[in-house]
Amino acid sequence: MAAIPTKPSGQPGKMKKDESLLGKLGGTLVRKKKIKEGNVCQDIFLLSSLLFAEENAERTILDPTSREDLNFKDLQKVLIDWINSELEEDRIIVKDLEEDLYDGQVLQKLFEKLSGHKLNVAEVTQSEIGQKQKLQTVLEAVNGVLRPLDWNTEWSVDSIHSKNLVSIVYLLLALAIYYAAPIRLPERVSIRVIVVKKKEGILQTAHVTKQLTKRDAFDTLLDHAPDKLNVVKMSLITFVNKHLNKLNLEVTELESQFADGVYLVLLMGLLENYFVPLYNFYLTPESFEQKVHNVAFAFELMQDGGLQKPKARPEDVVNLNLKSTLRVLYNLFTNYKNSE
Repeated sequence: MAAIPTKPSGQPGKMKKDESLLGKLGGTLVRKKKIKEGNVCQDIFLLSSLLFAEENAERTILDPTSREDLNFKDLQKVLIDWINSELEEDRIIVKDLEEDLYDGQVLQKLFEKLSGHKLNVAEVTQSEIGQKQKLQTVLEAVNGVLRPLDWNTEWSVDSIHSKNLVSIVYLLLALAIYYAAPIRLPERVSIRVIVVKKKEGILQTAHVTKQLTKRDAFDTLLDHAPDKLNVVKMSLITFVNKHLNKLNLEVTELESQFADGVYLVLLMGLLENYFVPLYNFYLTPESFEQKVHNVAFAFELMQDGGLQKPKARPEDVVNLNLKSTLRVLYNLFTNYKNSE
């Protein structure tokens, strides 16, 4: 399978705090352990460019400690896996967000796949001018889609092309959320960035914490793209009926037909390919307690199947809470979308 070539990151080496521009500017900017030379060079280039920039110019770089944050690494892996899944037919393999996305080629293919619209750009661009022109076209298209939602754009042509990981991640999160990517984003991922500003000819630094993800992708979807709710509901109905039809059952209303837990239990049996003994749940529940028992039992089956414990409470599903029901089914869809 062809892969987008990535540049070697170089041999890692230790740096002393007073040996680099980063050390002089921030004190805590450089880790004592080994780091990627490529990342350091990018940051030094960005900061050095400020010396010749206009007054009040500003640059933002990722704090080296955040680069090693496990939650942030997990988020990057989720995004990389999602891109590779979407672009599998194009024989594109992304390994590193900074090295593989800065020239606009992958972002072009990803946006075209998600939106279903072909962009009028050159397929291959080797020059810096050509790459930035492609990025300009891609970002204009992305921003055009997000503009009605008043999305706060944390990216630009220059930041993406300069391999600013924070900008790249923000852009991918916006696409994943808007197009309802079937992924589970790590929650409450935050990073520290160093904001460097030129004021009266002097470079001033400040550390700022940025929240990349607050809640899961489903909650964020409802917040930023409520118009996508019906699209999500139809996708979930198609998914559950694909399996429940095997028992001659069909769902038309998600919030009501899963409220007693029966379809949820049967669906788990179908997804995991086993028969659920009827004595384990109420096939025709009548009381609130019996319905809660069914939903709670379905949650146990999910955990037995390796899924995380659902965030929703069984009582919320029984009480016809649409968000809770959709969250449970969305989690199943994410994990079993390729199941036959």
